[in-house]
Amino acid sequence: QVELSESGGGSVQAGDSLRLSCYFLGRTFSLYVMAWFRQAPGKERELVAQITSGGSTYEADSVKGRFTLSRDNLKNTVYLQMNSLKPEDSAIYYCAAKHISTSTYGDWGQGTRVTVSS
Repeated sequence: QVELSESGGGSVQAGDSLRLSCYFLGRTFSLYVMAWFRQAPGKERELVAQITSGGSTYEADSVKGRFTLSRDNLKNTVYLQMNSLKPEDSAIYYCAAKHISTSTYGDWGQGTRVTVSS
């Protein structure tokens, strides 16, 4: 069973930076694609960024150039570096994992809140 533990959320001002971390436990980390999703009040959950087991990344257009996703396979951890934060980035951010053999994310963290004030 996979366990995901997020940290790093908080309240910041527009233009500030935050780094979210997600620690993966329970299976072979290098066999999992990792991602961050977010959900703002009244909105659907959306994919922010994902990273393959080999390190290839995808970022949503809304965060491209501002957010960077990376992974450390020795520390079983993924990091979402968020720069130039905007109020519209405010949401609960969820770490997610899917095995390389599956197409959907089936393992989720509890979420960490990010609040960006203007």
